[in-house]
Amino acid sequence: MKKTFLLLCSAALFFSACNSGGETDKPKTDSGAVPKETGKTEAPAPPMDSAAMMKAWQDFATPGAMHKWMEKTNGTWEAELSNWNAPNTPPTKSKGTNVQSSVMGGRYVIGKFSTTMMGQPMEGMSTMGYDNGKKMFISTWIDNFGTGIIRMTGTFNEATKTLSLKGIQTDPMTGKDMDIREEMTIIDDNAYSLAMYGTGPDGKEMKYMEGTFKKK
Repeated sequence: MKKTFLLLCSAALFFSACNSGGETDKPKTDSGAVPKETGKTEAPAPPMDSAAMMKAWQDFATPGAMHKWMEKTNGTWEAELSNWNAPNTPPTKSKGTNVQSSVMGGRYVIGKFSTTMMGQPMEGMSTMGYDNGKKMFISTWIDNFGTGIIRMTGTFNEATKTLSLKGIQTDPMTGKDMDIREEMTIIDDNAYSLAMYGTGPDGKEMKYMEGTFKKK
């Protein structure tokens, strides 16, 4: 791992040196004379400190407390789901299963979800990570009911035990981005609730999915 960091640091230092190195060729006039400079030039940026650079990469790559929290969501979960197609209408009830596991040394969690929706089998896959540099969770979602990728970011509130994510998905009617958000609330080590919100037919936000997941 240290060799990888040193290589990354060396490459960055090399490009930094190339960008801030010696004097570049100055343009000449038709007579061959070098025109006088009229403005002040900025001093070249100081070279990056290799030790600080390596530490930054190590901190960025090392799983921390939020990655340990993500690991608690691993396992097989059985869900009771409610789905709404429009506001003020009765929900459609269904059951689902979500299987989650860690990958890449606990840096990410992959989820594989299956259920039946509108009389058809539905399967989806999620990825979740915690970006040490940005100090936020990053989540993606794909399923067989579309060809887009949902992308969301957010934070975990320790007081309410809630992971709040916001992002965008594709509106099939227009092909443009539309808002989406998710609230995952931890009930205990063996149960959590999940609610998803998006733009409804009237252009306002509506809840279109809600479920309770219990560990099998």
